[in-house]
Amino acid sequence: MTGAAVETVRRWLGSLGDFAPPPVAVECPYLGWAASGGMALTGEAGGPPVLSPGPMLSLIGAVGGALSALGADLDPALLLGGRAGAMNLTRQGRTSAGGASRLLPAADGWLAVTLSRPDDFELVPAMLGRADVADPWDDLATAVRGAPAREFAAHIRLFGVPAAALPAGPTAIDTPWKATSIAAPHKTDRPLVVDLSSLWAGPLCAHLLGRAGARVVKVESTLRPDGARAGDRRFYDWLHAGHESVAVDFTSTAGRAVLAELIEAADVVIEASRPRALAQLGLAPERLGHRAGKVWIGITGYGRGRPDRVAFGDDAAVAGGLVGRSDGGPVFCADAIADPLTGLVAALGALGSLAGGGGHLIDVSMRDVAAAFAGTPSSCEGPHEVRADGPGWVVGCRLLGRTRAVLPPHAPVPDGTAVESGADTEGVLAGLRAR
Repeated sequence: MTGAAVETVRRWLGSLGDFAPPPVAVECPYLGWAASGGMALTGEAGGPPVLSPGPMLSLIGAVGGALSALGADLDPALLLGGRAGAMNLTRQGRTSAGGASRLLPAADGWLAVTLSRPDDFELVPAMLGRADVADPWDDLATAVRGAPAREFAAHIRLFGVPAAALPAGPTAIDTPWKATSIAAPHKTDRPLVVDLSSLWAGPLCAHLLGRAGARVVKVESTLRPDGARAGDRRFYDWLHAGHESVAVDFTSTAGRAVLAELIEAADVVIEASRPRALAQLGLAPERLGHRAGKVWIGITGYGRGRPDRVAFGDDAAVAGGLVGRSDGGPVFCADAIADPLTGLVAALGALGSLAGGGGHLIDVSMRDVAAAFAGTPSSCEGPHEVRADGPGWVVGCRLLGRTRAVLPPHAPVPDGTAVESGADTEGVLAGLRAR
C-alpha cells in the first residue's frame, strides 16, 4: 500500500545522494491515522473525529522506514500526539488544540491566525485600525469575514504576527527542502550535533539524530533559554534526555566566540532562527567556511528565501493545506502538526546527507513540509467509515475488513531527565579544545 510514498521519499533523498530507502509495508493509512492520536485531535469539538488527513500516514510510514534504515526508530503515535498527550489536549475544531491559533472565515475562503504572545493581542487594535477592541478574537473574526483571505493574512503579517490563507487546493512539492552544497563530503563514525533550536521541530530532529547514535549538544542563550523548559516536563525530557547542554551569552564577544567554536566543531548544525539572527552574529552559514562533511539544517516557516515570514506549527500547516475537513468547514489537523512533521523531515534530510558524506545546507520550510504531506494520495481504496462505539469512535476499512479504535494521544515516556541549561558547558568546551 505504500509504493507511491516510498517513491516520494526516494525522490527526496535523491537530492542529497544515493541512499535508497527500503520497501515498507504499512496497513491502511486510515487505520494508522485512527491509532496515531492525531485523529482524536482533529474535528469539531464535541463532534466526530475526521478521516480526511489520513493518507499522510502512508508517507509518515515511508519516512519512518527510511529513518529506521538510517538508525533512528519512530513511533507515529508519539510523533503526532506526544505533546497533546502530555498536556491533555483535545480537538477544538477551528481553534487549535493548544489554543493559540484560530481558523477564521474570510470573504473568499479561510485564514489562520496565531496570537501566542501577550504582545500579539496588544497589536490587534493596530491591525484593525481602531482602538475600541472589546474582544481581540471576536473583533478580528468580524473584520476578516468581509476581506479576501490572502490580502488580510498579508496585512496581519506586517505586524509580525503569523497568519496564512488556506490554499484552495493541493500545492505540488517536489522536495520539502532545498539542498545546496557547502562542503566536500566526508563520513564520520559518530557525528557531533550542535542544536541551536528550541521548542519542537528542531529539538525533534536532534532527538532522532541522537537515537541514530549521534552525540547531541544543545546550545542555549543564558539570557533566553529554550521556552519549552517552562512547559510540560515529560515532553521536554523526552526530546532532550541524553543530550549535553551548553549555555552562553550570545550578546557578549566571548559568548559569540564560543558559539563560533561550537559551530566549527559540529558535524551537524540545527537551527531554527530567522537567517538575519545568525547573520548579525557573523555566523550565517553562507558566510562561513565549512570543513568537509558538515551538514547544516536550517528550519524556517517559509524557507530561507522568505526570512521575515514567521510561522508556528498550526498556521504553517494551514498555509500548506494540511487541515481536516468537517461538514462545517476546515478544522485544525492534530496538534501544531507542521512542527513534528518538520522535525521528522529535517532528521531524514540530515541522516540522508550524512549517509553520503554530508556537505549540505538543507533549508527546510515548515509550510512546504505540510504541503508535501497534505498532497499524499490515498493508498487504500476502502471505503472507510467513522462510527460511534460507546463513548468513543472507530474507523472501519471495508477493503481489509478491519476496524480500529480512534485512540487518544498519549504522553511519551522519557528515557531519562534532561540536564539543566548549561550543565555541561565547561566539560564540552574543554573536550573540544583538547581535540
